[in-house]
Amino acid sequence: MNRNEIASAPKAGENSIHELMQIYNRMFVYFGPRKWWPGETIFEICVGAILTQSVSWKNVMKAVDNLKRAGLLELESMHNASVEAIEQCIIPTMYYRMKTKKLQAFVSHVMQKYDGDLAKMFSKDMDSLRIELLSIYGIGPETADSIILYAAEKPAFVVDAYTRRIFSRLGIFNEDVTYDEMKDYFMQRLSPDVPLYNEYHALVTGIGNRFCSNKRPKCKECPLCEKCCFPQGRE
Repeated sequence: MNRNEIASAPKAGENSIHELMQIYNRMFVYFGPRKWWPGETIFEICVGAILTQSVSWKNVMKAVDNLKRAGLLELESMHNASVEAIEQCIIPTMYYRMKTKKLQAFVSHVMQKYDGDLAKMFSKDMDSLRIELLSIYGIGPETADSIILYAAEKPAFVVDAYTRRIFSRLGIFNEDVTYDEMKDYFMQRLSPDVPLYNEYHALVTGIGNRFCSNKRPKCKECPLCEKCCFPQGRE
C-alpha cells in the first residue's frame, strides 16, 4: 500500500476488518500521510524508539538534536562515549540516567554481537529479532515493535496507551486489554503490510495527541466522533 493513499476496502471478511479500515480512512482523511517515524538513519530511529518512553516526541527531538551536535548519534561514537556525555544530551527526555543505560545496553549488544552492523541484526526473521530485542535491558514490547517496524521495516503492528484509550472508547477493547491482545487483534485482521502498519500507528498517535486526551478529550472535533461510544463523544 502506498502510504499517500487512502486504503481500499477489504475483500470479503469479518466485519471487524472493515471496521478497522473505516477507522483508518477517517483518520487518514483528516491528517493525510504523517511521514512517521522521523529519523535520518536507522540508528537514529532506534535511539528515538528508546528515548520516547514516557515522554513527548518534542522532547525526544531536543535530545536527538543534542546527540547530533555532540557527534554521538552514530553507533560506534555512542559506544565509546562516557555516561556523562550521553546523559547531558538526553536530559530533556526525563529519566535520562535510566535511558542512558538503555541506550548503552542496546549499543553494546549490537557492537558485541554484530560488530556494529544493524543491517545484519535486522536481517533476522521478525520473531527471532523480537525475542532478541526483548532480551536487551530496557527494551519492552512497544519499543521492540517500534524498532522492528520503523527501523527494520518488518510488519510488527505497534500499539500503545493511545491505542488502548482510543479503541476502548470506540467499544472495540476493554480498558484492561493487554499489549499482546491489542497487537494480536490488529495483526490477525490486517494484512502484514509495513506501510499500512506504519501509517496506522502514526494516525492513532495523532488522534491521541490532538483529540483523545485522558481527562479532557475534544470529542466533538475528533474525526472518529461518529463511531465513538465514549459518553462525551455522544453529547
